[in-house]
Amino acid sequence: MHLSGRFDMREVERTVQRLIRDGMSFPGPVTSPFHGFVYVTFQERATAIAHGNTARLVGARGAGDAMLARICGTVAADEKRHEVAYTRIMGKLFEADPDAAVRAMAYLMRHRIDMPTAFINDGRHSGRDFYARFIAIAQQAGTYTISDYRSILEHLIRQWGVEELTSGLSGEGRHARDYLCALPRKIQRMEEKVMDRAVRAQNKPTPIPINWIFDRTISVVLP
Repeated sequence: MHLSGRFDMREVERTVQRLIRDGMSFPGPVTSPFHGFVYVTFQERATAIAHGNTARLVGARGAGDAMLARICGTVAADEKRHEVAYTRIMGKLFEADPDAAVRAMAYLMRHRIDMPTAFINDGRHSGRDFYARFIAIAQQAGTYTISDYRSILEHLIRQWGVEELTSGLSGEGRHARDYLCALPRKIQRMEEKVMDRAVRAQNKPTPIPINWIFDRTISVVLP
């Protein structure tokens, strides 16, 4: 980014400093290690997927940069190692206290897991408005989509054997398990709606000026 000349690094740094000032996003209070480890496991897999998708996009034949693709691939692999570690830790917590673990996972999924940078802003659009623009761009580009979100949830449900949990659960724990097992299908219905909306609005994209790239506009379909 520094060397390419394609980014306004002053604006990038201003955005970073605003994010440091405003803090990171977390869905609700961190009340136990269970909540924290579910969150970071999900996030590490999400960032691995996003960087892997970026690597494939920037390395595309005829329109890419092989070195940049290698860099993104290396970052994705590093994120994957973090994910493996947190997945194992959370797996042990599921073994030690399945009730607390499944309730913590359901709590976080009910509040939706966003990237920790959800408070990011460019000085013009603050809070969720600016973040929503980033999400729309990522969805359109294919770097991180609602389908990826669903696939992560399905993967973690399998990894931690959520569907097979039967013993050691309270009534609340059983409700949490059932909620989690039904959630992927609900998200899939959301995917279908997002796709339908994108098709209907494909002739009406919104031009978004991005100050990181000297206010060059990106045409995107906003939710």
